[in-house]
Amino acid sequence: MSKFALLFLMIFFGGIIATLTYSGSSAFILYQLLYFLNPDSRWWSASIPGLSYSFISATLMLLALGVSYSRYSAMSPWKAQPIFKWMVLLLLSYYLVYAFALDLAIHQRFTYDFTKSIVIVLVAYKLVHSERLLHASIWAYLVGATYIGYLATITGRNSGDRVEGIGLVDAPDANGVAAALVPAAALLMYYAWLGNKKVKLLCVFCGALIANGLVLINSRGAFLGGVVGGGAFLFIMMFSKYRQKGQRGMAILIAVVSLGGALYVADDAFWERMQTLENPEDQAASGSHRVKFWLATLDVVEDHPMGVGVQGFNRLAEFYLGEEYKNKSVHSLWFQGLSEVGWLGLAFFLIMLSSLYRLSKKTRQWVLQENATQTYFKIRALECALVSYLVAGSFINSFRAEILFWMILLLAVAINIHYLRARGSEKTIRMTKYGERSAAAQ
Repeated sequence: MSKFALLFLMIFFGGIIATLTYSGSSAFILYQLLYFLNPDSRWWSASIPGLSYSFISATLMLLALGVSYSRYSAMSPWKAQPIFKWMVLLLLSYYLVYAFALDLAIHQRFTYDFTKSIVIVLVAYKLVHSERLLHASIWAYLVGATYIGYLATITGRNSGDRVEGIGLVDAPDANGVAAALVPAAALLMYYAWLGNKKVKLLCVFCGALIANGLVLINSRGAFLGGVVGGGAFLFIMMFSKYRQKGQRGMAILIAVVSLGGALYVADDAFWERMQTLENPEDQAASGSHRVKFWLATLDVVEDHPMGVGVQGFNRLAEFYLGEEYKNKSVHSLWFQGLSEVGWLGLAFFLIMLSSLYRLSKKTRQWVLQENATQTYFKIRALECALVSYLVAGSFINSFRAEILFWMILLLAVAINIHYLRARGSEKTIRMTKYGERSAAAQ
């Protein structure tokens, strides 16, 4: 048995034991790690039993929630987060489009997968009910992303100027894998700023492998996502009026180290591909021909306002763009959503993001009132992580990607812990004191 297979089995059975003996949230952390390990597609999978590992971990999550449902619900009620209402409505819109889907079999299969993803998010929201568990979930994502970076490093460019064949369950192609790594930038910067020496070294180690993986994968969309998300968080750290003593210097140091590391791992093939962003006229090189697909999507929904289902655009591409574009994808999460579930489904998605942003803003204001400056920047890091994925996903089909909904989940969990629950506790205290004063007056 290979060392990787043995390590995988240790992680898998260790996660099961931790779920049964320690905390139900361990099942979600196990699910996150399994997502990145993706045993069915790795070379070491021949050495392990052919089980449905993700299904087992998801079942453990449901069992853990069912056993202590009342306790978890008291700490993390779904109804307190408006985003879940819109998330469920988005899911229902996929079932509504059954009546309009051009490829019903494919639409049904991917709708089923999307349903599982939403159920995982809803269950995980209740299981990850404390700040400690939130940090554990974030680190599970970062460790998983580091593994993908390591996998890209040992694989090397095996398909022209990029790495292929290291895909994730719902992101088999290189661009999808790269987009999944992008949110790590802002999160690693946050931990590198606040962590002790060991955490800082761990952040450098993880960051180096992830950055090298991104360079080898060579995705322009991921490059833009990393620049926007990571750059935004660094800007906030340096110029926010709520920064702490020495924070700007640390932000500058992180920027220098990050830039130096990026320049070190970036090779000529990477820079040649990134330079195509400056030449949109050369559509074949720059990828700017995607704009044609996006504009064609508007024509499609003009004729099919309720959407054409999963991969419906692919079937219609040659009729709206010409025979040379037969079976082409939309190449944008925004236009993918529009083509699949029409204006109604896209509206649910946009309202979900809008409601999440509004609550996140209220959370930032609340923690600042409580002088919890570090928590303020944690919320900012989670926001930037989500934005970085949205930017990277703007150039690939990732409307239903698990990592996207994980980023939404992690920010929602932080909002629940640091704002909704804290606000509720304060109201309870005020009501109790008011009741005591009223009783004394009587």
